[in-house]
Amino acid sequence: MSDKLELISEHYCFDGTQRFYRHTSREIGLPMQFSVFIPPQAARGPVPALIYLAGLTCTEETFMIKAGAQRLAAELGVLLVTPDTSPRGANVPGEDEGWDFGTGAGFYLDATEPGWKDHYKMYSYVTKELLQLLPEFGGDLSRTGIFGHSMGGHGALTIALKNPELFRSVSAFAPISAPMNCPWGEKAFTGYLGQDRSTWENYDASKLMEKTKTPFPDGILVDQGLADKFLADGQLLPELLEAACAKAEQPLTLRRHEHYDHGYYFISTFMEDHLRFHAERLK
Repeated sequence: MSDKLELISEHYCFDGTQRFYRHTSREIGLPMQFSVFIPPQAARGPVPALIYLAGLTCTEETFMIKAGAQRLAAELGVLLVTPDTSPRGANVPGEDEGWDFGTGAGFYLDATEPGWKDHYKMYSYVTKELLQLLPEFGGDLSRTGIFGHSMGGHGALTIALKNPELFRSVSAFAPISAPMNCPWGEKAFTGYLGQDRSTWENYDASKLMEKTKTPFPDGILVDQGLADKFLADGQLLPELLEAACAKAEQPLTLRRHEHYDHGYYFISTFMEDHLRFHAERLK
């Protein structure tokens, strides 16, 4: 194990191991935390790996505590890794003024605006640093998928679309599908990337999808609750992703569920479907 990783806690779980780590990130330039569930099969050799990106206000703990993913991950032999949702303690003026921008809201992009660009580099952290840590825990870099929720669904889709050579599968729960066209995205992109909207397209899943053709021929899975208040508020816009996939000839399974909202009761209900979706494609 790398001496650069500090083990915060370790818990035996479904014959595997749930761990929480802290390390000094070379990409972020600050201490970062992440969690990892190591399935029992990893003791016998490399296993498929899944990176999960959480949503606004969440941490590296949220998914592992709330999603109920470890039981099936242990059965399927899949490594799970989830990072924090932003740098902590960057001390950028305004980073703690709102819940949807700054701390806990890194939007999985590399900021370019003064102040933010020094540490808010979650895109590079995930693709250049966290991903490279997977073999430390038995993860197979040739069999890696990515998924996420809300802001993290946006992150999973955009990171996968920009790096299809790194990820063999991608799915999302209630993703922010077209951030250029919603209040959350407009606030974050203006703050992190500046006023030039043409630069925003680099982190908008629907725009990225429109510029490609069938990037994931084995399909993309998205689940959306119809009682989700953020769907009603126009923050998520799955119909724009749906239209972009049709244009790109990208197979998309977009399931709309009556009664389900935006939270982890919804996520935990359909977690098994997502884990099996990825496991099938990462065999």
